[in-house]
Amino acid sequence: MTALEIRLPGPRLPIIACRAVLFDLDGTLVDSRACVEQVWRAWSARHGLNGDRVLALSPGRQQRATITMAAPHLDPDAEAGRLMREEESCRDGIVPVPGAQPLLAALPRAQWAVVTSAWRRLAQIRLGAAGLPVPEVLVTADEVPASKPSPDGYLLAAARLGAAPADCLVFEDTPVGIAAGRAAGMRVIAMTTTFGRDQLAGDHHVSSYLGMRVRAPG
Repeated sequence: MTALEIRLPGPRLPIIACRAVLFDLDGTLVDSRACVEQVWRAWSARHGLNGDRVLALSPGRQQRATITMAAPHLDPDAEAGRLMREEESCRDGIVPVPGAQPLLAALPRAQWAVVTSAWRRLAQIRLGAAGLPVPEVLVTADEVPASKPSPDGYLLAAARLGAAPADCLVFEDTPVGIAAGRAAGMRVIAMTTTFGRDQLAGDHHVSSYLGMRVRAPG
């Protein structure tokens, strides 16, 4: 597997050597905030729940995990069925995070993956709506029962790419996602697209991919 160097934007940020780059999806590659808020607020209103609290619980977590935390008295499977249809039908305001398209184009397809708490169909819909490619390795909630902060999804993606966890670089935008990457033994770049810098314990922080460069030395 080819060695890669990722040059982070900004004079004080380093060049990071790795062999695989793993991305979260929502908030990291794709800005889907409008759809996420629309769907979860409607669900909260149906059940008399505090929409702000539900939205605070949802980032980075699988849908059923959010339902269980927000409303343990409800059947998560029954609720998830309707929520899935609503999320899949929403395309409002879905755009790529700035700089995501050129960065993905610069990465060898066999050396990057997406690890998301969304299910496969929704991940494919949102990547397509944002004009981003579907990766060869796409790890979704369909095949990883444990929600982030479990490291299972990241470890599975690394294994499918044939990379050691220590050789992987993760981009994440939520505290639970960052915890998942770190628990997998990977370096993590925190994207300050969803939470403030002070809420994210990444190795480094960036607000977008603008100015980021990929180089394969040798």
